[in-house]
Amino acid sequence: MDLNAPTDAAATVTSLTAGIDHAALEQDGPKAFGDRMGTPAADEKVLWKGRPAVGLLARTAFHAHTLGLYMAALALIGLVAGNTTAAMVAAVMGVALVGLLYLLAWLSARSTLYILTDARMIMRIGMAIETRINLPLKQVTAAHFRPRGADHGDIAFELSGERLLTTLLLWPHVRPWHYAMPQPMLRSIPDAANVAEMVAAARGQYGAIERNLTNINDAGPANVQHGLQPATTAGRLVPVRHRGEHGLEGAPA
Repeated sequence: MDLNAPTDAAATVTSLTAGIDHAALEQDGPKAFGDRMGTPAADEKVLWKGRPAVGLLARTAFHAHTLGLYMAALALIGLVAGNTTAAMVAAVMGVALVGLLYLLAWLSARSTLYILTDARMIMRIGMAIETRINLPLKQVTAAHFRPRGADHGDIAFELSGERLLTTLLLWPHVRPWHYAMPQPMLRSIPDAANVAEMVAAARGQYGAIERNLTNINDAGPANVQHGLQPATTAGRLVPVRHRGEHGLEGAPA
């Protein structure tokens, strides 16, 4: 994926130029009520806001289709074995399970708001206990993008500095299989490629970042990453890592 290519990036250009009205953030999804970790400062430009797509979140984070197919297989086995009662029970339980998982995905998406500013990524998340996560862009050392269908995708962030985040706190907004050093992840977001470009452009003010824009390997940590430059940067730059910086925050609201 060439970030310098003249793709349909009209939304990106508009967002980077005009920004989003701060007041609109309190009318969309979970509110922060002025809390500094969940509310952009007056001098911050809001570049983008979004939330997960319910159906895609149900399939990828809650594995609704996989578990539904498993229950369907049990029902089929029951029919083949001549045990219609077991088959009916498996079918009913499968429908109920898939419905429950879609309900959880809907609740998760409804209680989520991702906000990208020119200084940080804000994550307002939490179905039971609302949590506000503050990810300073200067601490983003790598961003990983995985396309999901038409124009949706996931974007995971590697971070430097002090880490106060845990997988339990972030789930399902976290990259799978990275428990020792959790990577916050924007899940199942629309227009994901343009959002990745916006992240690269905003992070470019602190230097280039290392990125893999082709795949997120859910089977485990990747050993190799491909360095790419932000769209606004010319030439090859070495990824900048600020090991001694602090400011990464995450706490229940």
